[in-house]
Amino acid sequence: MAESALALIELGAVFFALGLLARLAGKIGVSPIPFYLLGGLAFGNGGFVTLGGIDEFSEIASEIGVILLLLLLGLEYTAAELVTGLRRSSLAGIVDIVLNFTPGAVLALVLGWGGVSALVLGGVTYISSSGIVAKVLTDLGRLGNRETPVVLSILVFEDLAMAIYLPILTAVLSGVSFLGGLEALGISLLVITVVLVVALRYGRFVSAIVDSPDREVVLLKVLGSALLVAGIASELQVSAAVGAFLLGIAISGSTADNATRVLEPLRDLFAAMFFVVFGLQTDPATVPPVLGWALLLAAVTTITKVMTGAWAAGRQGIGRPGQLRAGAALVARGEFSIVIAGLAVAAGAVEGELAALATAYVLLMAVLGPVAARVIAAPPAVRAD
Repeated sequence: MAESALALIELGAVFFALGLLARLAGKIGVSPIPFYLLGGLAFGNGGFVTLGGIDEFSEIASEIGVILLLLLLGLEYTAAELVTGLRRSSLAGIVDIVLNFTPGAVLALVLGWGGVSALVLGGVTYISSSGIVAKVLTDLGRLGNRETPVVLSILVFEDLAMAIYLPILTAVLSGVSFLGGLEALGISLLVITVVLVVALRYGRFVSAIVDSPDREVVLLKVLGSALLVAGIASELQVSAAVGAFLLGIAISGSTADNATRVLEPLRDLFAAMFFVVFGLQTDPATVPPVLGWALLLAAVTTITKVMTGAWAAGRQGIGRPGQLRAGAALVARGEFSIVIAGLAVAAGAVEGELAALATAYVLLMAVLGPVAARVIAAPPAVRAD
């Protein structure tokens, strides 16, 4: 009874504190992700107070948070939109990978952390935060701007790249052989192809299975399906998060809209726990030694993201202000960078300093991204370009 009471007290305090932090973030107009990470740092290993009664819950909640993040991201797209976006942004997506994966990978090698850490840190610096970018574009009223489809197409390419990258990373972190890694990649590509074909041709049947006029039924069906698919994907050596993302793609139309509405509060809750847990696993004392490297990495990758967006927008005939806005919109890093670093830390396959560097880097970029989007080439009141 005493342990149960302690767990309830700690869990209640964590949720209440997260609510206060989210409100503070909303007041000052930034993403709550940095505040969640700071909260985890404050109450984890080496923090002010160590929380010891919610370990089991926080771990499973963290996993569910990742699954829900990717599931709702998949619900935002249809298979047709993904295929169209991939065709439209393929060259820009390759430029994005080269410019933004390289800085993180090179820094890991310079610091002597090895090839696995290079693969991890490259992914951390590569992937923009779709959630933060979408919120910033909405808040700034830029969804109708000419450069916005360019930004969204690059984000789509990044999401598809993650569907290939995460299984490779999972295989490498688990220490499988080269042939085992190729097998995992082959299975992943096969699953992605099958899901896209099913979503394109039979997506209405998948939607019909989970659809219902009752919100409770939709919640239980979609959440249950996501956890089931994620678990099966994990058994097949495909990332559980990718499995949830692909399920989201297969659900479309009004069913996807209904599922998004009922699942958003759960996503926000469990995703917040995911960021807190990552912070809990990071000793605050390890952050100051890598803060200089995080600042350098933030400066370099801000420039490379702006270059990526500006170049892609320029190819579409968009003027200089729109090019700069496109680049600035892509600057933010957040949930997926932490997902990548969290997988590596949980596997124990990387240097301990990498978690601290990733935390400091995401803290910087989650704040810098929205600020850059607001400041760089602010558009006039009428539709831009």
